[in-house]
Amino acid sequence: MIYYLSQPVSTEKNLRLSDGNTASIIAQLRERGYDVGPIDLWLLEEIGAPRGGWIYLGKSRMQRLEFLRALATPDNRYRPVTLIPGETSVIFLEELAKTLDKNATRLKRVYRDLSPYPEAGILAESYNIPLRYDERRIMQYLVNLTERRYRHLAKSAGIPYEPQKWQRILTVASIIQKEAANRREMPLVASVIYNRLKKKMRLQMDGTLNYGRYSHIKVTPRRIREDNSTFNTYKHRGLPDSPVCNVSEAAIRAALHPARSDYLYFFRNNRGTHDFSKDYKKHLKKVQEKRRELRKEEEEKNATKAPRS
Repeated sequence: MIYYLSQPVSTEKNLRLSDGNTASIIAQLRERGYDVGPIDLWLLEEIGAPRGGWIYLGKSRMQRLEFLRALATPDNRYRPVTLIPGETSVIFLEELAKTLDKNATRLKRVYRDLSPYPEAGILAESYNIPLRYDERRIMQYLVNLTERRYRHLAKSAGIPYEPQKWQRILTVASIIQKEAANRREMPLVASVIYNRLKKKMRLQMDGTLNYGRYSHIKVTPRRIREDNSTFNTYKHRGLPDSPVCNVSEAAIRAALHPARSDYLYFFRNNRGTHDFSKDYKKHLKKVQEKRRELRKEEEEKNATKAPRS
């Protein structure tokens, strides 16, 4: 038995098992090519029945007894979560609470306590959250990881990491994240933002109004008229007081390294990307063309809905 338990087992570092009894777990492992059998079934039942879900093993090779114990250890359980670039913290933390069966109000409160930023305090990417973590530990994990990444990005750009100055970078990055159609466009969008700020022009970008709970709400003329926050860049000159959303590393890099251009305007084309220009008349012409297209589409849609006599 000692010899059997000391034999090496090759495994995935991150293993996902479906819920089921111990026999089912053994069957799943066998289907994936693991050399396990009746003895392992008996041992697992003695050690403690494993549960389904994601398990972090940390090694690709370990002794059999170590492998079986790792399967049965609750502390190794985690759940992968993804913060989508452009999503706001209020929406993300509510979804995170549902995914991990945690208290959303507590998550938000701890986030406010730990993060130096009201928004964009968690880098938008994927994370593996241990299921044993409570709300405070989850936020410590996410905020600390993010702070390390932010310090690294600042160092790579040759600037000191100072939260007050970094918040400005994050604010620009958040507008880029909301406005750019893809990563390739991000440096160009950044150049438009900086060029308009330099000329003391209003940014006049819809994406800045998709803050907080308005993350997925369509920006309408009425909304532009009624919103008096600094996020309304149609009314407010300069940048909003804080970031609009959580951002990706690509958006931060674009904010740190904008393209060199004279562009002051951009407009979404029929390909789903943007056309950039420095001439207002050309930009206005594209806007008017797009409005005519939209009106025509609306008229055609209404015509098909009209009842036939």
